[in-house]
Amino acid sequence: MHDTSKTLPKPTKTDDISLPLVIVNPRSAAGSTSEKWTKLASDLRAHFGSYNVDFTRFAGHAVTLAEEGAKAGRQFIIACGGDGTINEVANGILRSGVDSELGVLPSGTGGDFRRTLGLPRNSRDASECLKNGITKKIDVGKVTFTNSEGVETSRYFLNVSSVGLAADVIKRVKSGDSLDWLPLEGVRGKVNYAVSAFKEVIDVEPEMIRISIDGEEERSLQTIAFCIANARFFGGGMKIAPEASVTDGFLDVVNIGGISPGKIITNALSFYRGTHSSLKEVKVTQAKRIAIHATDPSHTILLETDGELPGKLPAVYEVVPQALRVRVPA
Repeated sequence: MHDTSKTLPKPTKTDDISLPLVIVNPRSAAGSTSEKWTKLASDLRAHFGSYNVDFTRFAGHAVTLAEEGAKAGRQFIIACGGDGTINEVANGILRSGVDSELGVLPSGTGGDFRRTLGLPRNSRDASECLKNGITKKIDVGKVTFTNSEGVETSRYFLNVSSVGLAADVIKRVKSGDSLDWLPLEGVRGKVNYAVSAFKEVIDVEPEMIRISIDGEEERSLQTIAFCIANARFFGGGMKIAPEASVTDGFLDVVNIGGISPGKIITNALSFYRGTHSSLKEVKVTQAKRIAIHATDPSHTILLETDGELPGKLPAVYEVVPQALRVRVPA
């Protein structure tokens, strides 16, 4: 963990709420955002103009900062970080009940929402998009689930939420060994995810869940990974739901059934290219509401949303159409 307390400037405070608020996660991209903040700030200022900035200090802090900013009257709130940071800022805006606009200055490892918006990776070009882009209303997913304290809660997601393999991989990533010996933060993140994914795939076993889609009769389902997609990408560029759209008013439901570890490995590229729907073990549909619970109530099945692990089943997913204003390239 990087100590960012001595490397970052103090947050700027102003009563001029007409200025954009940039919420920065200094620990994103394996902690390198704190190291490259000077360049990020310069690129943003050169192409966008004046702004205010605040830095997150702990998990979930960006939700609070974004919610407070929106309620204070901020019309434009920019998330600087990876998909987890963007998710938190979006949650803060949505929870505020204020129609503030979300902007994205990419500085993470995965970049799945950046891909969805068509934003460039380069911070200078992305900053230009923030200045000269257009506003687009997008759908979001909402999931109601049981958190780690056993309390029912809700959370919004922009990309994908899932149960099964992806959640297990993320749990291993977050609890795994450090890869600080690798020279580039982007390489560290991708290698860590790839190694963790391989280890989980080798030992993968199907889960048994029960689902109800759009109020239809509940049925049992065997799954390696059950994905609820608002957008196409997750896992750092995997096109898990190639037909998903953030403006169609639906969630794409992708179930990867009882597929063997060997077949997962040999078809790894198809999952990244979005051609896996041709596999007999993969089923895809669309829905507006999906209810899921473990067949065995005593069995814990974790869920992930936009790369984070907020809780476990049972869960209810819903699409919230046209819920969020986002700045996109013109």
